[in-house]
Amino acid sequence: MDIRELNPKDAAIYRELRIEALRQSPDAFSSTLEDALLKPLQATADNLAAESAVTFGAFLNGQLVGNVTLLRETGKKLKHRANVLAVYVTPKARGKGIASQLMDELVEYAKECGGIEQLYLTVVSSNHSAIQLYERYGFEKYGTEYRSMKTDNGYVDEDLMVKFL
Repeated sequence: MDIRELNPKDAAIYRELRIEALRQSPDAFSSTLEDALLKPLQATADNLAAESAVTFGAFLNGQLVGNVTLLRETGKKLKHRANVLAVYVTPKARGKGIASQLMDELVEYAKECGGIEQLYLTVVSSNHSAIQLYERYGFEKYGTEYRSMKTDNGYVDEDLMVKFL
């Protein structure tokens, strides 16, 4: 297992994994598969190059099998905050501790990069395995956004979680 920061050269493989995530778990993300398929590869490369974000990828036998993104707030009064986004591990690689290793990398990075005091995330309220993972890392629920997303299957509630570093 190798975990490293993704860069613009990884745009194609990251885009493939993102499309898989949206196919496998469409209700877990606010993005839609249709939008992702229309998004140009250069936009993905630009996102991976953004100064306010870092995306870590987990590689198993040289193949990208998981990812997590940390997006820093850029406003003067919000620079002490960052958001955890797009957490995903491909089904064939689940159960190997990959999500935990990605979270290890992200939390350590947040602590070391300076100025980040709080990490925020949202998670579908019915995704109990993800909630348990986040709780193991010290995230605490501070609210629920009811009907946060509307899908073809109905509404999806999301728990709001925070970790103080």
